[in-house]
Amino acid sequence: MNGTPRAARTATFAYFVLNGFLLGMWIVHIPEIEHRTGIGHATLGWLLLLLGAGAFAGMQIVGPLTDRLGARTVVPVSAALCSATVVLPGLAGDAWTLGAGLLLLGIGNGCLDVSMNAHAVQVEHAYGRPVMSAFHATFSVGGVLAALVGARTLSQGWSPAATLGVVAALGVVAAGAAAPALLRPAARAPKAVDAGPPARRKTPRRIWALAVLALMIMMCEGVANDWSTLHLSTVLDAPAATAALAYGAFATAMTVGRFVVDRLAARVGPLAVLRGGASVAAAGLLAAALSPWVPLAVAGWAVFGAGLSGCVPQLFSAAGHADPAAAGANVSRVAGLGYLGMLAGPAVIGPLTHLMPLNLTFLLPVACCAVAAATAGILRPPARTAPAAHQEVPTA
Repeated sequence: MNGTPRAARTATFAYFVLNGFLLGMWIVHIPEIEHRTGIGHATLGWLLLLLGAGAFAGMQIVGPLTDRLGARTVVPVSAALCSATVVLPGLAGDAWTLGAGLLLLGIGNGCLDVSMNAHAVQVEHAYGRPVMSAFHATFSVGGVLAALVGARTLSQGWSPAATLGVVAALGVVAAGAAAPALLRPAARAPKAVDAGPPARRKTPRRIWALAVLALMIMMCEGVANDWSTLHLSTVLDAPAATAALAYGAFATAMTVGRFVVDRLAARVGPLAVLRGGASVAAAGLLAAALSPWVPLAVAGWAVFGAGLSGCVPQLFSAAGHADPAAAGANVSRVAGLGYLGMLAGPAVIGPLTHLMPLNLTFLLPVACCAVAAATAGILRPPARTAPAAHQEVPTA
């Protein structure tokens, strides 16, 4: 059975929600797991690098595999793997077992991230209009659900092992339940009888350019995730409860923005969304960084999130559509470098604070947004030399 585009879109929403929920459940249990394993913040910081390394490795492995086997096959398996491994940190008893658990969870997350994005490209192609941003919005919805569920189970005294065990079992069931609705890969042209083994594809320079842009944009997201609250508390002396509004404003604006950006992209084009969004994000973060008032700073973080909301989905979509036969590999390159950017951003800001005030370090992500806006033309499809040269490629 092959799913219809509508059913496939619903199933893809389910996988994005599941991915956000699984990662969110790990995040809300970090303090409890840190306490149970007897490690400190510094050790946890190093162990989190294993989560990132596992995700990067999973992305690079599963990209070509998705192209070979099809997202319909790889997505459910990746979702089941990510679900099954989420329990491992909850079972850890020391730093070594926690590190191993995080490495495996990272691999499962990386596999699911790339394969579901590759399938999202298929769905977008079937719809014939932008739908990618909404998928990324539902990932955030999954994180919100995890925060609510995790708060409830922790308040009732559930151990991380018990909670994450139940989540793992439900995730595996959900991974299989949504699978029949996924789309089959498009039929490929038959190979010549004596064509020999297929040549290894070389990643085009345009894909690497998209990947570098993803690194810069997702670095900006990482800075907001880890430093927005500290900005208000340390630079503007805001109380803890007020400082939390900075990240809340950023995350809310990004989620809402991703639900509406698809229609905007259909109207003005992905190039305009990236260029305008990155410009708006730069202005918002600059206002937040230079503001002497808490309300204006919170508003700046919100504008920053709204501007960034549509940028990464346009890059993923462009990578996937560049070559349908290599969509998984291309998305894995963009997602992989982007993920490294999200990890590197917060790490870069820390050392810079020894040289300048925290708010001035935000000029680095502002510059990244400016570069993204200036180079947004990379989203313009390359000129084709096919016989139908009289057809113009629409640009924003």
